[in-house]
Amino acid sequence: MDARKVLRRPLLTEKATIGREVANEYAFEVAGTANKIEIKSAVEELFSVKVTKVRTMNMTGKMKRMGAHQGRRAAWKKALVTLAEGQTLDIYEQ
Repeated sequence: MDARKVLRRPLLTEKATIGREVANEYAFEVAGTANKIEIKSAVEELFSVKVTKVRTMNMTGKMKRMGAHQGRRAAWKKALVTLAEGQTLDIYEQ
């Protein structure tokens, strides 16, 4: 799978920011079919860094209501990528 199709977007949440500051851990929304090996190689290829650990989780879509109608948001996959000590991603600094 192409590296740009594996990583969809970085997650800029409060929890992800704390992980970045404390554990050098970055969060991404990734393709639902991507595995840890593909995610690791995509991050290393796109950002020229050394990845030490990748953790993934499938996020279920939340139920939402609009009056009498209800539906579900789409499910997605999240990856937490830990970088080697001393390395950072500059996409967050912009």
